[in-house]
Amino acid sequence: MKLKSLTIALALAATSASSFAAEKEGFYIGAFGDYYDASWENVRGYEQGGLDVDDSTGWGLELGYRFNDYWSARLEYADMDFDWTARATDGTSVSGSEDGKRYGIDGLYHINGGPFYGIFGLKNLDAVDEDLMFANVGAGYQHYFTDNFAFNAETSLYQGLDRGYTDVGAKLGLSYIFGAQSSAEPVEAAPVAAVVPVAVAPVDSDGDNIPDADDQCANTPMTDAVDGTGCTLYEDREVTKSLLITFPNNTSKVSQKYLDDIDAAVAFLNEHPGKEVLLEGHSSSVGKADYNKWLSKKRADAVAARLVKDGIDKNRIVTVGLGEERLKNPANTAEAHAENRRVEAHVTVIERVKVER
Repeated sequence: MKLKSLTIALALAATSASSFAAEKEGFYIGAFGDYYDASWENVRGYEQGGLDVDDSTGWGLELGYRFNDYWSARLEYADMDFDWTARATDGTSVSGSEDGKRYGIDGLYHINGGPFYGIFGLKNLDAVDEDLMFANVGAGYQHYFTDNFAFNAETSLYQGLDRGYTDVGAKLGLSYIFGAQSSAEPVEAAPVAAVVPVAVAPVDSDGDNIPDADDQCANTPMTDAVDGTGCTLYEDREVTKSLLITFPNNTSKVSQKYLDDIDAAVAFLNEHPGKEVLLEGHSSSVGKADYNKWLSKKRADAVAARLVKDGIDKNRIVTVGLGEERLKNPANTAEAHAENRRVEAHVTVIERVKVER
């Protein structure tokens, strides 16, 4: 019953948590709470009516290395506390507990570089005068709530190699991976405004090369081009407002760092109330194409929800999920995958704008 309850808890944790960004590499350490269902009956070496060993609760530590998106390995130590029942030949019994230790090594395969992983390994278990080897297989789930810290939940089946025990265990823990695990987006240098020399003319007060006697628009800004009367020139010009938002792997949550960009897009749309905006969602090429198409649409809808929250009529917004159909960077690298996980929008209008000098 205890193991069934813990298994249900693991399933709920996996379905309620969001996924983490894959692209992890480096050494990591972890600590965990451990539950182990031994169910050993008639342990050898007990001369009276028999000795049964039941479940254990404890804690443990692990040290591992993440080689790439798909593979990692770890060393494990667990401090265990087994319950046991000893039966005497007269039918009486006595219960107690005894410490145990578990050491081992595991290989982990991270499915599609995502949060779910398979486990295979070997363990040595020392408890109640038994020193046994087990082969284990299992499955786990890992959720990174920062670039380096993660929550882990897993369960494994243990098959005895020395004796025919078949045990089940489960772990809940936290881990920390060392090193920088995400690359910063390149920042474009701001364009430098051209320096226009100011003509020195004693009768040209605003410096627009139109003498004051002929200047019908005094004090025009120095950055404006002017006509023959000294007034600012205007022209109809195509103006495009773009929005680019990137996402961690396997998530559609809009990062707080893009709120200023979204505010700027909202202001532009408010200035042009007759324009619609098309939000195009994209994904990297990691994973299944159908799932990526669904995820990219979900990303576009998440950005649309932000625009609606800031006052843009939902009827002015169109969303589409393109999945991996239009990769921005076709390379199979962590940097390329990060560049491809995005939502883009480009709104073009014709504005009457000042002509600059």
